[in-house]
Parts: sequence; structure tokens; C-alpha cells
Amino acid sequence: MNFSGVYEEEPFARNPRFVHLDCSHLCGTDCYCDTDGATQIRRIIGPFPAAGIHFIDSGDYHYVTKFWTEKITTPFSLVLLDHHTDMQPPILSGMLSCGDWVKDMIDDNPLLKHVHILGVPRKQADAIPASYADKVLVVTDEQLHGHSAGLKPLNLGDPLYISIDKDVLDTGSARTDWDQGILTMTDLKRVLTLILRHEQVIGIDICGECPVTCSLFDPDGSLAIDDRANSELLELFRRQGL
Repeated sequence: MNFSGVYEEEPFARNPRFVHLDCSHLCGTDCYCDTDGATQIRRIIGPFPAAGIHFIDSGDYHYVTKFWTEKITTPFSLVLLDHHTDMQPPILSGMLSCGDWVKDMIDDNPLLKHVHILGVPRKQADAIPASYADKVLVVTDEQLHGHSAGLKPLNLGDPLYISIDKDVLDTGSARTDWDQGILTMTDLKRVLTLILRHEQVIGIDICGECPVTCSLFDPDGSLAIDDRANSELLELFRRQGL
């Protein structure tokens, strides 16, 4: 899903098996998604199932996960790997945002049974309202970083949809337009391997691209770092048979 044009600058996206969905012409979709923007996004993804691997541009568009998961017709759980809970109270009434879409999903989708948020700082975890305690399970970044090899399977029972924001990674592993976490790519791949081996995964999406302007002002190679991260994730999914 090409909102910003960043995938035109990342060689991994030139894979001939990819389907490129042009979202660059849409209005009312950057960070906040209004009613018209939501209608247009749903129209664009309409022919495609939740099953599959979806790249959804920068973290500004992470709310698109809500639209992909609306296509799931059986009870499921969401596994979110993110540096943020994305459960903030809505700032603008009637608009979905990259900061509140998880809360919106929990409130609005009766098929969503649980949300497992992996990789957030303890402060973020503590800010989740107590009223969501029966729906949301958190594993903090400190619990995962360097210790993910010892994780046990989740054994959720429900099919899973996995959503990855690369801001869960440190800046040596990815470059995003948000503040980032402490996980290494090795940490992330260990967690994903465990989930993919032991759980029934419906589909996956990945966001967290750096700004497309990095192609002009990029002394640290941000685009190359993100391209490598996306390539490594795709290779992991391929090895797991997706």
C-alpha cells in the first residue's frame, strides 16, 4: 500500500510477485483518517483478503490494520509488535488515527477476542485503562530484549493476525518517523518464528517506513536500513512457509 512513495525507493518492493496498491492520491488519510478516506481505503483493498503479507507504508498509516482485520469472519486475536500501544483516547471525534486504532478495534469488532501487545515500554503498558485488562495482554520491551529465545508459545487457541510496526526496533535495525524501541532484528525474528511455528496465522502487515524525503537527505542510509529490514522479514516469512 503506497501512500507516501517510499516503496519506490526500496529495492525489496520491486519483487514481481508483489501487488502494488496506489494510495498516494487519497486525502484525509495522513495520521488521521476521516470518513471519506476510510471509504476509499476499503474500496482499494476490497478485492484482497486479510490473508497474506501487507506492507502499509509508514506508522502514520498503522490504522489500516483495522480495515484489513474487518475482512476476518471468524473469532481471532491480534498480535501487535509496536513501541506504542496505539490505545490513546481519540483526539478528534469521528476520526480514526494511528494512535487510537487498537482501542477502536477492541471497542467495535466483536470478533476480536484478545490483543497481545509485544515490545512496548513499561510506562506505555501501565497507561492502558484497567477496563481493558480482560482483553489486552502486554509483554514489555525489557521482557523481550535479549530474552526472546526463552519465550514460550502463546497457545492462544484463536487464529492470529500479526501487525508489526518497525518502530519496535532499535535505530540500527530500522528507521521510522516515530520514536523507537530497543529490540534488535534478532529479537523480533525470534518472537515471530515462535509465533509462526506454534500459532495459526491469518495474515500479517508491516509498517514503519522512514519518510520518503530520506531519499534526498539520507546521510545515515535510512532507506537502505529499512529495505534490509523488510527483506529480512520477508525471508523469515518465506522460510516459515507463508
